[in-house]
Amino acid sequence: MHSKKKQKIGILLGCLFAAVSLFSQSASGQSAPAEESWPNRPISMIIPFPPGGVATVVGRPIADGMAKNLEKPIIMENKPGAGGGIGNAYVAKAKPDGYNVLFAMSSVSTIPETDKIAGKTASYSTNQLRPIGRITSDPLVIVVKSDAPWKTMAEFVADAKKYPGKYNFSSSGNYGTMQLPMEMLKTNQNIFVVHIPYGGAGPAVLAVLSGEVDIVASGPSTVVQNIKAGKLRALAHTGSGKMAALPDVPSLKELGIPVEYNQWTGIFVPKSTPEPIVKKYRDALRVAVNDNSIRSTIGNAGSPIDYLDEPEFQVFWDKDIAKMNEVVRKIGKLD
Repeated sequence: MHSKKKQKIGILLGCLFAAVSLFSQSASGQSAPAEESWPNRPISMIIPFPPGGVATVVGRPIADGMAKNLEKPIIMENKPGAGGGIGNAYVAKAKPDGYNVLFAMSSVSTIPETDKIAGKTASYSTNQLRPIGRITSDPLVIVVKSDAPWKTMAEFVADAKKYPGKYNFSSSGNYGTMQLPMEMLKTNQNIFVVHIPYGGAGPAVLAVLSGEVDIVASGPSTVVQNIKAGKLRALAHTGSGKMAALPDVPSLKELGIPVEYNQWTGIFVPKSTPEPIVKKYRDALRVAVNDNSIRSTIGNAGSPIDYLDEPEFQVFWDKDIAKMNEVVRKIGKLD
């Protein structure tokens, strides 16, 4: 009997030792087998907008570059809607296993606040996401169709003051990155231009090209080629200095309009994604943004790489959330 008790105690101690060993291994930062073998199947990169916008122009080469480093395909999946909210929320609430990554634009900072202003339950919170790295940070280019009557921003502003509500501007969605700078311009210049939201940057720019809408503020990668082809005319940009892709286009600040706004892109994963997977993502993104071919592809589209790794990106993002939410609160509830 005594011997059987000893045997049972031995078994119990063995199990306890195994459990403690596993716990210690996890606590010390050693990866579980699933994390060590990640990725062992294709990864989904969620694009929260329709095809054809900045997310496609910048996201595609970045996804290809990261996939090469991770040695698994990265499949781009468009999940548009709610100004990017649907795709953002999908990743924020996804299983944190590394197989869903978000290619976000700066609207990711403001959507929870806009839900609150609209009296809705927020579809996600920013603290459900962990930043991997910032890729680009561009001013928006304010453009009209090439046969529009306005040759300068001053001419458009003067006309808008003369005919309040006659003209309209398109955007990627309510409170999105394409609406905010135009609202800032409207407030500063005391003009009333009607906002018409579309499902993404691509459709918003097409609306100007087709003559449905008068003016749009868009990321350079979606308008530079049309400007160079003579289909669109740039009136100004929202940055602080000269744009390499459009050196002759003045900034609003140069024109005496104190409005500055940058649209950025970045990679995010669910907040509790394991550290070893986060590290692999950071390493893969770092390699991709330093690849000369990728830098050239994205730069030629008008959006030069402006990379920040996770620690610097987190500091930047925290400041961006505070700054842009203040703008959103000034806009207030939209009908």
